[in-house]
Amino acid sequence: MKDIALANQGKFQDPDVTAKGEPRATVALSNAQTLWFNTGTLCNIECANCYILSSPTNDALVYITADEVREYLDQLETRNWGVREIAFTGGEPFMNPQMIDMTEAALERGYDVLILTNAMLPMMRKKMREGLLRLQATYPGKLVLRISVDHYRRDLHDAERGAGALEKTIKGMEWLRDNGFTMAVAGRSVFEDTDADSRAGYAAFYAEHGFNIDAQDPAMTVLFPEMDESVEVPEITTACWGILDKSPDAVMCASSRMVVKRRGAERPAVLACTLLPYSPEFELGETLEEAERDVALNHPHCAKFCVLGGASCSA
Repeated sequence: MKDIALANQGKFQDPDVTAKGEPRATVALSNAQTLWFNTGTLCNIECANCYILSSPTNDALVYITADEVREYLDQLETRNWGVREIAFTGGEPFMNPQMIDMTEAALERGYDVLILTNAMLPMMRKKMREGLLRLQATYPGKLVLRISVDHYRRDLHDAERGAGALEKTIKGMEWLRDNGFTMAVAGRSVFEDTDADSRAGYAAFYAEHGFNIDAQDPAMTVLFPEMDESVEVPEITTACWGILDKSPDAVMCASSRMVVKRRGAERPAVLACTLLPYSPEFELGETLEEAERDVALNHPHCAKFCVLGGASCSA
């Protein structure tokens, strides 16, 4: 494997120009659709390739509170973003003791809600199950849980998440199925399967367990590429939009922002991208108003996932 220190040497340094001196592409918040909240980086498991390094001990991003979520929901109304969806990611969101309260704060204002979860023990605690059932009954059709299933084969999934992990996730998914929740799946495309083979495998997995999830719909079975920073990628210039026949409006930071709270910080901050929680240059300020500024595509992930790979975390 290429040494990560040798990849992209001299690139992604200046927010305004590339290493070749060409104007770097930027993206405006042109069509805000989703406001993400990172509920904290603590997780009940430690995956082999977690992009955010979540674990039972990593609290670099601390638990955000329901009151802090409400404050940003107020700002959404003040700034008139027109967001349709509030999404929660982690860590494992159901580790946060205020997860049900935060979800309800969004649902009661009419937003669709997306929760990313491994559907394991934190979600299956009695308090969380009771809360989810109440929200499902009160706000039918407004809540989607996207379950992390790295691979439909137990050996490959468990290689990432630990022995017995898939069986525990299946039990959580069966509970969601039996109680009428809408589920989606987040998988990974790092196992040398073709897209068609992966989707066929997930389709068989869903059929085996009676899960009503469309394996062919990229929004319901999302296959994420490997986040390998050792790969050489091109910088994205302003000319690339025409060369690639792609609009900047299709890039993730044109339609979303993410709120995080760093350990030791007095207030949460707003980031340009869900994929770059530890990159200070993508922290836009503490308020949504500050976060309305354009984003320079000044990271390898911007090129590999969003412009060239079409990455998206929206439902």
